[in-house]
Amino acid sequence: MLKRFVKRLLSCLLLAALFVLVVIGGTLGVQGWRLYRATAAQKPIAGLYDEISSRPGFASCDQLPQTYIDAVISVEDSRFERHHGIDPAAIVRALWADLRTRSLAEGGSTLTQQLAKNELFTQDKHLARKAAEMFAARDIEDYYSKQQIFEMYANTIYFGSGYYGIAEAAEGYFGKEPAQLTDAEAIYLAGMPNAPSTYASSPELAFKRMQVVLKRMVKCRVLTQQQADAIAADAENLTV
Repeated sequence: MLKRFVKRLLSCLLLAALFVLVVIGGTLGVQGWRLYRATAAQKPIAGLYDEISSRPGFASCDQLPQTYIDAVISVEDSRFERHHGIDPAAIVRALWADLRTRSLAEGGSTLTQQLAKNELFTQDKHLARKAAEMFAARDIEDYYSKQQIFEMYANTIYFGSGYYGIAEAAEGYFGKEPAQLTDAEAIYLAGMPNAPSTYASSPELAFKRMQVVLKRMVKCRVLTQQQADAIAADAENLTV
């Protein structure tokens, strides 16, 4: 009898928890949708690429080293070519990490969501904004190709030291245009947006981040281990 009672109690608690989650999720979804619609009314998604691509120094994908493109996708959003703006697997991993750390440190954001956050919303971390990001990411994916989305991301992300976009970062850190970057320089820059102010003030930490990027590139099979080792060796001669 006691065992049956405990099972029923646990079942009831589980159902109650699921109900609460559904209610909270629905509430956040409505809040996020309203926030997104209000934001999109002021800055329509349909005009986003034209606005960004008209900025000085805009670099299209054919002006970027393939190594840089591969590095960014590997370390920031390895499923970029396969998802539609939202990556459920990444969100589940991030939610689990946030529950364990009791923080919102892990966002599970795709490149498209990061673009939406940077261009449409504030940097405040709250769940309604995360929901709004998702709605925006879906619309961005409907309007633009993956290449256009990557270009918008690469040309707006912050690299520290006051540099926004890959062109400013390449010039500011290495005195080059993006197309002139070496593999080591491109991978160095690919890692910086993770913590731009920290890495800009500490090249030592930026080089450690570069090792993380290289490991991700090997795992994603865009570099062999031998190629990664060679780039790491070249990085020892970088002057930042």
